[in-house]
Amino acid sequence: MLRVLGLLAAIAVTASELPWMVAVPATCIALFYGEWLARRESRRGVAEIVIPTHEAVPTIDGSPMEDLQVQWRGPLAFLRWRDEQGRRRYLQGWPDNLAPGERRELRLAMAARTPAHSPRSVAP
Repeated sequence: MLRVLGLLAAIAVTASELPWMVAVPATCIALFYGEWLARRESRRGVAEIVIPTHEAVPTIDGSPMEDLQVQWRGPLAFLRWRDEQGRRRYLQGWPDNLAPGERRELRLAMAARTPAHSPRSVAP
């Protein structure tokens, strides 16, 4: 998909009304950058994420994931957390790298971590 996006970017640059001296190098950069991104992502390994229930700390490849949050936008899952050094980390689960069964498993694991109802702030 990244190769296709690089190709589409090159076509868009070529179809624009940029001067020829700018369009040709920009087209080449778009093609090479798309290829570079595709190769980099293809070498990236599969991450093992463990999300235990309740208060236990979830892990990714054995490293703790502090303040784990998952946002859903349709079939897309966006994970945010802090690593051991306190840096923000991000991971996206798209339909091409997160199967429907894995998406369901992630939804169920996150549902088991959060309470169904928030406690009342005032007396009933």
